[in-house]
Amino acid sequence: MFVVQKHAARRLHYDFRLQLGGTLRSWAVPKGPCLDPATKRLAIEVEDHPIDYADFEGVIAEGNYGAGPVIVWDRGQWIAVEDPKSGLEKGKLLFELKGYKLRGIWTLVRTKPNPKQWLLIKKPDAYALAEPPQFDERSVLSGLTVEQRESVAQQMKPLREKLRAWKTPRTTETMQSIRPMLATAHEKAFTDDDWLFELKYDGYRLLAFRQGINVRLQYRRGSNATPIFPEVTAALKTLPAGKFLLDGEIVVLNEQGFPSFQRLQQRSKLTRANDIGDSRTAAPATYFVFDLLAFEEFDLRSLALSQRKEALSMLIPHMGPVRFADHVEAQGEALLESVAKLGLEGIIAKRKDSSYLSNIRSSQWLKVKLEQTELFVVVGFTLPPAGRVGLGALLLAERVDSTLVYAGRVGTGFKASQLRELHKMLKPLIVKRAPCEGPLPESRNIVWVKPTYMAQVRYHERTAGGLLRLPVFLRLDDERMPEATSTTEVAPPRATSTPHTTSEITNAEKIFWPKQGYTKKRLVDYYRAVSRWLLPYLKDRPLVLTRYPDGIDGKHFYQKDAPGFVPDWIRTERIWSEHTQREIDYFVCQDIESLAYIINLATIPLHIWASRVGSLQHPDWCVIDLDPKSAPFRHVLTLARAFRTLCTSIQWKSYIKTTGSTGLHILLPLAGQCTHEQARLLAELLSRIVAKKFPKIATLARPLEKRRGRVYLDFGQNGHGKTIVSPYSVRPIEGAPISMPLSWAEITPRLTPRAFTIANGITKLKRQRREPLLQILNDVPDLVAILGRLTELEQTSGQ
Repeated sequence: MFVVQKHAARRLHYDFRLQLGGTLRSWAVPKGPCLDPATKRLAIEVEDHPIDYADFEGVIAEGNYGAGPVIVWDRGQWIAVEDPKSGLEKGKLLFELKGYKLRGIWTLVRTKPNPKQWLLIKKPDAYALAEPPQFDERSVLSGLTVEQRESVAQQMKPLREKLRAWKTPRTTETMQSIRPMLATAHEKAFTDDDWLFELKYDGYRLLAFRQGINVRLQYRRGSNATPIFPEVTAALKTLPAGKFLLDGEIVVLNEQGFPSFQRLQQRSKLTRANDIGDSRTAAPATYFVFDLLAFEEFDLRSLALSQRKEALSMLIPHMGPVRFADHVEAQGEALLESVAKLGLEGIIAKRKDSSYLSNIRSSQWLKVKLEQTELFVVVGFTLPPAGRVGLGALLLAERVDSTLVYAGRVGTGFKASQLRELHKMLKPLIVKRAPCEGPLPESRNIVWVKPTYMAQVRYHERTAGGLLRLPVFLRLDDERMPEATSTTEVAPPRATSTPHTTSEITNAEKIFWPKQGYTKKRLVDYYRAVSRWLLPYLKDRPLVLTRYPDGIDGKHFYQKDAPGFVPDWIRTERIWSEHTQREIDYFVCQDIESLAYIINLATIPLHIWASRVGSLQHPDWCVIDLDPKSAPFRHVLTLARAFRTLCTSIQWKSYIKTTGSTGLHILLPLAGQCTHEQARLLAELLSRIVAKKFPKIATLARPLEKRRGRVYLDFGQNGHGKTIVSPYSVRPIEGAPISMPLSWAEITPRLTPRAFTIANGITKLKRQRREPLLQILNDVPDLVAILGRLTELEQTSGQ
């Protein structure tokens, strides 16, 4: 967590604080942060503060140190780009900020004459501005300026006067028994001057009640949500009113600023205080407030909605964890069109003159959802649960070029007669193997069928893994049967070619592997053939190339920066490099022709980041490289199985692939839930436990002379900008071995580190039922629970 508090003490300044360990490391910045990289702001290191102080907003009384008003000017998550402890010692701290106002890469640099004197500098990136605009100087919690914080009792006077002028009724009701007003489903948007239109947020309905210092957050049906969202509770306590009742929607936003229902679900399931405390920074909730039901002694429910919204805008800030949910007057159709382009859920239409009718589904409020309807191939069904006839749900797939890809299941929308009829139709089509590519569900209740029928399904959206969310069965379309698909051999989704051009091979017959006679054309042809399996791992990831213009026996060089002659249709992404102190245009490969172009540059291995463009600080996996050097490969296999046993014991699914050289890679899913540094620490914890259990064959010592014939457990390949050789990548070694994803069943004494090459790799891939590593891109592990079990295990093993 980081927080910036604006403090009008003897001199106005900004307190910049970074949570490190159990305290807030603090710097006083007299002029405040600046977005211009050319501007260096003086930052004086001051005493550490307790973590709880990050929520403080108020007035420090006269006679106390720092007397004067304080507001929370900004807050959010900070991510160390380099080791923070080492950076503090050396006097250069590099980090990323994800706040409401401050974003991007920043650095604190200690000046030489005074050890307490630092400079706060914005690094060049997408958030830097040479002519920065004026910041909004209001608090992100209360919406007040630091001057208004000193006279907070006067801030609500205009609202009180307005409510009196409206002759708002008074009430002594506790308000906690109130249930939300509900909207009626409506098929189409419309344009009408008597209505206003709001976004339909993809979250949970929430009422918020404050009485003095007590705040209660309450779900739609009355259950208590207060402990789950402490950042919202803290913000509500800073509002300049002692009593109110709010109605709104609580969401968790993704990196693009859109509500993510999956992230909200993960957040709402947390129960441990430490987990919840961590999540308020890593996955902060936002409470969008769209109605004010009570304020002090006033009951606003009988007022017109337009009046309630006007009153609400005088109380609730427009940024921060609690914010005013804005609306559009009259133009419902235009708003829905914009919402559709953004991929949001829909809109809510409300009559301007409507009063608030608690616990009633009223036609005064209408919800217009953006749902999609498509045809999907029926590839199976689940056995019916107790009390249900025929079947439980249909398993669906969709065509991606010539391949069927699993899309999820639909279990609602059926009549009892339809369930019986569907079971009767599908029973003769039962097959032993899934007729589609995964990731596939695993259950004894699943029955696969030959893909013959198509079902029309309505659904809301797709999950991060591409599965249907909230699907509803509409009808069976038995007149549109797809071509039969093999049930014995399943290919993964076929990658599409770009419409722009076809990449040509230059010097096609040049020998790259002299002993085998493999040419450059053979290399490009291999990558084309494997692209359907390879491209999912390359999507949105920066690439580092290793180019061999004269083959594996010639000189080679690494290339991060795409050369200036690269055609426009090749995707590149500009990323700031702290190492080179400049921006680098990384290749990002999305399709077959881009891949062929990159390989035609005499690229042999492809090295990829663990994170993707858009979330570069949050890796999708962490990796442990089992590097044997002179150690026997059987020891590598033993240690690989030990890692799997360890991961199984802490309920963390593990994956494995050959490196294509001498070792194996253990890969563990993260789903972008932590930083690179945290990923490295997790990999280190696992490695220490395994090394302690197998001291004769495993070591954490990097220098070769210290390994003494043991396998090096290398967890150091986790970090910002660190790469690993991509799955299916070719290595510049005799025989042209490839890095092959494996199932754990293949980790046997028969396995050799270079068993798979460009000569036999494709054959293996075509024979396998499913791609064994692909699921790592969709797995969402409970890292907090895993870390807890891992810590307990480490403590136990150390006793």
